[in-house]
Amino acid sequence: MAAPKCINRILIVDDTPVIRNLLEELLVSEGYSVVCATDGLEALKIIENEKLDLVFCDIHMPRKNGLDTLKESKDLDPELLFIMTDSLPDEMAEAAQQHGAISCISKPFEIKEIRECVLHAESIYSKERNVESLHTR
Repeated sequence: MAAPKCINRILIVDDTPVIRNLLEELLVSEGYSVVCATDGLEALKIIENEKLDLVFCDIHMPRKNGLDTLKESKDLDPELLFIMTDSLPDEMAEAAQQHGAISCISKPFEIKEIRECVLHAESIYSKERNVESLHTR
């Protein structure tokens, strides 16, 4: 049976330093290991080279937007969970969910929303664990 999987390492992708720093401080204080990227190109390099469990990714960024980052990340790590963030909810948020994002939250967001998103990701991993357990019996 595979080892239980849980959220340990989180990538924050946002071109706004204040948002990156806020999310990093919150998640580190909750006991998670956090790495940050300023855009999608930087994020994809990190995804390719590091083991991650969850990504908080802004949708609108220069160089490579969040939707393209999400799509391209699936070739690198199909099981990586994405939560999209944006200050202008639009059709890109819907498209992100169609491409596998587990949630989309609007900026400005509440700390409670971030915690709920991480718990949601944990529950997804927990369900996967239970399914794996059934298949290995």
